[in-house]
Amino acid sequence: MTKTTLSIDSEFVVLNPNQQASVELADGGLYQRLDSAYNGFAGHQLVSCYAFSANWPSWERHPNGDEIVILLSGQTEFILQTDDGDVSIKLSRQGEYVLVPRNVWHTARTEGSCKLLFITPGEGTEHRPA
Repeated sequence: MTKTTLSIDSEFVVLNPNQQASVELADGGLYQRLDSAYNGFAGHQLVSCYAFSANWPSWERHPNGDEIVILLSGQTEFILQTDDGDVSIKLSRQGEYVLVPRNVWHTARTEGSCKLLFITPGEGTEHRPA
């Protein structure tokens, strides 16, 4: 390792199936590298950080595991589509988090800006328009 201090804002972490960590630059080629360098991301998790200032333009779901989303700053509302209807989960204090179950479609609405930390089982992630 060449650096002793890393930033989740610019360097994401990939956890392999053996829980070994690799650092990946959070740039425009990230997701292509994840597919090619990590066996289609099979069995891997991505620890990432994103800032949002508008509602998500799409829904997503993760068929290979639960996703953890932690609020770092701001406020946001997660909408989960369950068999019993939509569930709204508001995150308004730093450190609050939502557990998004495997295969549950979800999106986020935000007023102002927010920053979120994600722990995502990325293999097979699906998207659809909001």
